[in-house]
Amino acid sequence: MEQNRVDAPASLLQRLRTAAKQRGEGRLTGNAAKKIIRDFGDIVSAEPGTSTKRRWREEGWDPRTLGGYTGPGKSSRDPQGLGSVLDHMIASRGWKEPVAVSSVLARWSDIVGPSIAAHSTPENYENSEVVIRCDSTNYATILRTMTPQLMHTFETELGPGIVTKISVFGPNVPSWRKGRRVAPGGRGPRDTYG
Repeated sequence: MEQNRVDAPASLLQRLRTAAKQRGEGRLTGNAAKKIIRDFGDIVSAEPGTSTKRRWREEGWDPRTLGGYTGPGKSSRDPQGLGSVLDHMIASRGWKEPVAVSSVLARWSDIVGPSIAAHSTPENYENSEVVIRCDSTNYATILRTMTPQLMHTFETELGPGIVTKISVFGPNVPSWRKGRRVAPGGRGPRDTYG
């Protein structure tokens, strides 16, 4: 029973060594390994503030390719903070403006108040225009009168020019204009939906 037992870590290490050998990478032995260990020891035992000469730059080899110590200070291989990675991703993909507007629209009830926010929702932001949908024409009228205050809020929160237009719409209602015999310019139903 003991003979059938497999040592998983040893087996994994053996497979990794075989794969490295097939790629043409050898195991560091002899002088190369001793040099990396010696350089690492020199850097660790150095007094604070002393600069060590980076010999590998003159000799044309990079210890990072051999798995060696990269030296003190920042390196591109150091782990990055989640916030800085997300900031870089948002900026590189051109999401900075829509994300900023979405963060302000997420606080909609704080901006317009809970009573108005219960009857209106920001639907869309596109081409520096915010589209707001209300569940009644009364609240749409109220928000249209609040447009200058909303524009001022967007300018202070986001900066000038991010939001240039606010469109406020009432509820989506069915059209009463059907058929061929619709009178042109007819007034249609009034405020049937509230």
